[in-house]
Amino acid sequence: MRILLTTTSYQDTPGAHHAALEASGFDVVRARGPLNEQQMLDLTAESGPFDGTLNGDDHFTPKVIDALLPQCKVIAKYGIGLDSIDVPYATSKKIPVLFTPGVNHTTVAEHAIGLMIALAKHFWPHMRAVKEGSWKRITGNELMGKTLGVLGMGRIGKEVLTRGIAFGMKPVAFDEYWDEDFAKQHGVEKAASAEDVLKVADVVSLHMPMTDKTAKFINADRLATMKDGSIIINTARGGLVDEPAVADACRSGKLKGYGGDVLETEPMKSPHIFQELDNIIITPHVGSRTFESVERQAMRATQNIVNFLKGDSDFIQANKF
Repeated sequence: MRILLTTTSYQDTPGAHHAALEASGFDVVRARGPLNEQQMLDLTAESGPFDGTLNGDDHFTPKVIDALLPQCKVIAKYGIGLDSIDVPYATSKKIPVLFTPGVNHTTVAEHAIGLMIALAKHFWPHMRAVKEGSWKRITGNELMGKTLGVLGMGRIGKEVLTRGIAFGMKPVAFDEYWDEDFAKQHGVEKAASAEDVLKVADVVSLHMPMTDKTAKFINADRLATMKDGSIIINTARGGLVDEPAVADACRSGKLKGYGGDVLETEPMKSPHIFQELDNIIITPHVGSRTFESVERQAMRATQNIVNFLKGDSDFIQANKF
């Protein structure tokens, strides 16, 4: 069996997943993702064919999927989000798409809370000023007593809510698939809509899936309905926000700040509108990259592809035929 391995955190982080993949006996072709459509096409032409892929956020468009056929039997995503994969097209071609739910919710939630604190306390301008030899001090805000709004109450959203509650924040959330038991247990107020969360929250944390419906959900019109001086955190997908509109809101003071671990186009292309603003903090899509979570995620992804290709039923499939 020949597989293509493109995810960099899998390759760069030590752990048992390396031994598990080696023990499979597969011939592993390695590349450094995320790869765009043309890079995937070039790599497939030069180094293919492959029986399967173990990939991160590489672009699996219809053209790429067609180029992988007829040899490719499976696409195994290292991660949860599938927006970089044309899942309906893969399904139409009878290619299973595997993924790794339930492995990184703790570390992504911690990252989201870290971004909240950094913006509330002006970490970035403070750290930069001190390292430049000055002693510039800006008065910040506490999170205690503020309303935390979470859009998307899945695994990560729930973890963010429990941590915010521990900080003394007032929780409100919206999800089309509402977990009433969790909400009652933790005292989470159910908003009538995602827009209603925006109107009442001091801090909004985005944990929505990336779909046609949610693309650029945070736009100028919705930003205008938010409290002055509110904060938005995005550890989900960059495409959920209209980046120029967010920059304008941060520049005007409508937003106190924006903290993201994701961008619409990654890596960041310079110059970028976010670079000029101290109240925008962007990290390079590392919210799930801890030694603990990488090993959990990598082991699940490895088990998925190895078990599938060897005929074992222990794998997690996202699409159905």
